[in-house]
Formats: sequence, C-alpha cells, structure tokens
Amino acid sequence: MAVAIKKTGISVAPLWHAQAKEIQKYGSVVDDMPHPLSAKVRSEMVAQLNQLLADSIALRDMYKKHHWQVSGPTFYQLHLLFDKHFEEQVEMVDTIAERVQLLGGVTIAMGGDVAEVTRIQRPPRGREEVPVQISRLLEAHKVIIQSCLDISEAADKAGDQGTNDLVISDILRPNELQSWFIGQHLVEMPLILDK
Repeated sequence: MAVAIKKTGISVAPLWHAQAKEIQKYGSVVDDMPHPLSAKVRSEMVAQLNQLLADSIALRDMYKKHHWQVSGPTFYQLHLLFDKHFEEQVEMVDTIAERVQLLGGVTIAMGGDVAEVTRIQRPPRGREEVPVQISRLLEAHKVIIQSCLDISEAADKAGDQGTNDLVISDILRPNELQSWFIGQHLVEMPLILDK
C-alpha cells in the first residue's frame, strides 16, 4: 500500500551534491563565547591542541596498522596490546578534539590533513619487524609526551587550567604508560638464567 505525500513544497528526497560555505574556518575561534579565556589565548591553545590531535591520530592509526601486521613469537601478546592501546588512543583523540571545540576552535579531522600536519614519521605501507614497529611507536609517544609538556607550560602561563589538566591527566599519563608497556618488549632478557 503506497502512502501519499502531501504537497507542501518541502521535498523528502535526499539533497545530493549539496554545497555551502564553511561556517567556521580552520584555525579560527568563535569570538563571542561565554568562556573566561580571551580569544587570543583560546586561539593559541587550539593551535597547539590541533597539533597534538594530528600527532595522536597518527599514533592511533599506527597502533592499528601494527595490530594488523605484527608477526613472530610475540604475535598474540602484541596483537592484543596494540589493539588495547589503539582503543585507548581513540578515547584520547576524542578528548583532545572536544577540548578544541570547547575552546571555540575547529578540529583537524581528515586523514589527508593529519598526514600534512603530523610530526610523526609515516611508516611504510608494508610489514616491518616487531622491534622496528615498537621503535616507531616509542618515537611517536616521545613526540606526544614532549608536546604535552610544552602545551602544559603554555597553558599554565596563559591561565588555561582546563587545557593544562587535560594534557597532563588525560594525554600525558596514558601515553607514558603505553610507552612503558611497549618499551618493555625491547628489553633483552635471557630465556634461561645461568646458575
């Protein structure tokens, strides 16, 4: 049984190929926000947080790549650990992005944009040996940890306690923990101890 649609001048068909102007440019912040920080401070924090966001997205995706491509005697443990760290990075990425939006900014979001901005070295498309995968992850964590320290210092000077708290509590500490967990896989330990 067909249902008749009353002619109201409003179409129920999807609008394909819609075009419009951007409602907010990347790199800008909303001026008239009910936030105590000035637009200048918020703009500076948004720029630094977007860099951290791009680097965190790159690290998140590297964890998934290595989760799929890990092999060797430690496959099972690293397969699970890389996926666990990926899921934790998903949460951190979302936390950073929400702070950017809260400060009136626009988040970096698309893979191509992230690839242009990130300071994380891009791994090859192919599979690498486990020590190389882990070394890449550790280098990426190092970039993010240093970024957190730099942002924390800048936020403290600017009076932005919210950003300071976020980068230390929600981003720095989990990244330190993740780097410790994966770094332990590079420690050389004899399988049998001599007596």
